[in-house]
Amino acid sequence: MKIDLILKNIGQLVPCSGSDTPLKGAEMSAVDLLKNGAIAVNEGKIVALGDSVALTEKYAAEQIIDCAGKAVIPGFVDSHTHTVFGGDRVHEFEMRIQGASYMEIMSAGGGIVSTMRHTRAATEDELFEAALKRLDQMLALGTTTVEIKTGYGLNTDTELKMLRVIERLDKAHACTLIPTFLGAHTLPPEYKEDPNGYVDLIVDEMIPAVAEWYAQSHFSKDGVPLFVDVFTEDHAFDVAQSERVLLAGQALGMIPTIHSDQFNAFGGTQMAIGLGAISADHLDVSGSDEIAALASSNTIAVPLPAANFNLGHDIAAYPNGRAMIDAGCALALATDLNPGSAPCYSMPLVMAISNRIMRLTPAETLIASTINSAHACGMAQRVGSIEVGKAADLLILKAADWRHLSYFLGGNPVETVIKDGEVI
Repeated sequence: MKIDLILKNIGQLVPCSGSDTPLKGAEMSAVDLLKNGAIAVNEGKIVALGDSVALTEKYAAEQIIDCAGKAVIPGFVDSHTHTVFGGDRVHEFEMRIQGASYMEIMSAGGGIVSTMRHTRAATEDELFEAALKRLDQMLALGTTTVEIKTGYGLNTDTELKMLRVIERLDKAHACTLIPTFLGAHTLPPEYKEDPNGYVDLIVDEMIPAVAEWYAQSHFSKDGVPLFVDVFTEDHAFDVAQSERVLLAGQALGMIPTIHSDQFNAFGGTQMAIGLGAISADHLDVSGSDEIAALASSNTIAVPLPAANFNLGHDIAAYPNGRAMIDAGCALALATDLNPGSAPCYSMPLVMAISNRIMRLTPAETLIASTINSAHACGMAQRVGSIEVGKAADLLILKAADWRHLSYFLGGNPVETVIKDGEVI
């Protein structure tokens, strides 16, 4: 049988196979290995995997890649990013080094509001070109699927501008993108004294406008989901306000997710679980009650340790990923790429931090960065594992042992990126 591509002589083929639900608890330690494996690809999809000798006898291919004993894993899925934004916040980076806290910077008019000003001022073309370069760096580091949030517009026009940029990027870039509406990221200056008025604007104007945009977008036509997100935190939105936003989005077909327990745990995680949120993200201060609620639910826990690292947190201030997995949670990882708290492109670096600080095993971090992260952005039927029928999103590593992904620090462990069957 003639096909497009064969990868042969794979020293360790790591499928990260999943199921209809994300892997939980001890299931995350089960990484199957196929030694001396091969993968057959046709029209961008995986059509077979198995023993290298047997598979190369069955199929003939236009292109054959000899992996020479190196490991092959699925492309990374980054399920929480803020890739589209204007400007930068390098001055805040210096302030933080000198002792200013995240909340102090935010209270002084920095943080999200600073990026809002730059994003409102930027043209669509400027936002597109800047984000395109960021996606190039992420792809080179092995990320093939990326969720991207709005949330730096904080008014209807700019939030829609960001969504149009995300759609343009999805058409122009090799990475598969998933859009999230995060109009409830923080209060814009014009509503600083009227938070409920801003929530009214989100619910009554922004969310219907976003739903109308989505219905006309290629995301809707291609069956790619749209998410609605909210930052439940001091200087952002309380639990009741957050619930209003998520319910309004859910009523128009958006899937709820939440930023919760980053600095304070006051019920946002439990509220989101009650709504059937696909994920709860950050979880820095989640305690036993929040962890137990996540473990008994279908909501995926998504720690974002690059943010903790960038903010200079003590080890005790990181999310307790070890306790989450031990309690039976489904856990995913993401970069949280953004210009303030997590200017990080690298999923391998996130994995390395998770190994060392949150005490996750290499197997757990790999599952959390592939199939579970695919579940966290509603794409697990298409990406996140090496299985027949899924997109041929594959990474040939530089090493024969896949655990070198996070064992060595500071470099790029990926030798070759294959996206939808095309060598990048």
